[in-house]
Amino acid sequence: MKTRLAATVCGFASVLLAHHSVPGEYDISKTITIQGVVTKTEWMNPHARFWVDAKNDDGTVSTWEMELPPPNALKREEGGKLDFVKQGDQVTVILWRAKDGSRLAHTLTLTVPNGRVMNFPHGWGMPPNSK
Repeated sequence: MKTRLAATVCGFASVLLAHHSVPGEYDISKTITIQGVVTKTEWMNPHARFWVDAKNDDGTVSTWEMELPPPNALKREEGGKLDFVKQGDQVTVILWRAKDGSRLAHTLTLTVPNGRVMNFPHGWGMPPNSK
């Protein structure tokens, strides 16, 4: 019994340590808007992700890694499909940037080529409000 309890506690602790706090990792004091082309999508736990190549003011290109809600939450919202953003899509993203200055971002709003705007709540415990 003690061994099973210890294993359960260790498993739970590892999940907590592996996951991050949004305000702990991202600068939630200001939003940034970028426009660019999707270069990659990844539909894996704990968060779906997509990458965007966006032009900087000086004409150079930076790649941003956008974090989304978990794939299962997105599937429920999208009727089982995960094709609302694809490689080659021109998108606009409103985001919170990682506090470490990297181009990792928490996606707040995603506008896809057909004009659909998807809003992702801060806590991601709720499905996107995109209808």
